[in-house]
Amino acid sequence: MRYAIEYSPETEHHLSVLATHQQVIVLDEVDRQLTHEPTVETRNRKPMRPNPLAPWELRIGALRAFYDVIETPEPFVLIHAVGIKIHNRLYIGGEEIQI
Repeated sequence: MRYAIEYSPETEHHLSVLATHQQVIVLDEVDRQLTHEPTVETRNRKPMRPNPLAPWELRIGALRAFYDVIETPEPFVLIHAVGIKIHNRLYIGGEEIQI
């Protein structure tokens, strides 16, 4: 089954803070890894503990995409946030976030 990819309005701002090459990497990897079987746990796709961002995390090197999977009426993946992790700190939209 193929999942459509949708980005929340906030995600557009999150992406705009990243460098252009980082934006391209995130968009390509989200399409490649989440179009099919987005709820299958892999080395780079992990379910998260309860948090205010999203139930799933996609790791793309230091970049992170936080998403949810909606199955009905049509299956799609909703990207809630995109950020960068530097050491133990997560930055989304240029601001440090605690999760």
